[in-house]
Amino acid sequence: MTKQKLLQEFVAGRGYTLQDWNDVSDNVELSKIDIEQMRPFTEVFPELTASIRKGRGAQKRPTKQQVTLRLDRHIIEAFKAKGTGWQNQINEVLKGTLKTEINK
Repeated sequence: MTKQKLLQEFVAGRGYTLQDWNDVSDNVELSKIDIEQMRPFTEVFPELTASIRKGRGAQKRPTKQQVTLRLDRHIIEAFKAKGTGWQNQINEVLKGTLKTEINK
């Protein structure tokens, strides 16, 4: 990784406008008092923190294993067209096929 040289002046054509440059370059350095008055994100935005932390969590008893599997494009498109849960639908079809093979 190479270090990038920090720009000291606005340079056009780099993905930002002069207004962007001015908005950022007008920021002043924080004083010790400013830093002492800061509060944690979770304290300032408790509802937002709670919504970010919502998630499925770890499985108590994992029953499935993640794998990489290459399937024909038309198969994936057909299952995706059925809507959400298409991966589970593929799993169910494979389970059905396995049961059929066992009962032969």
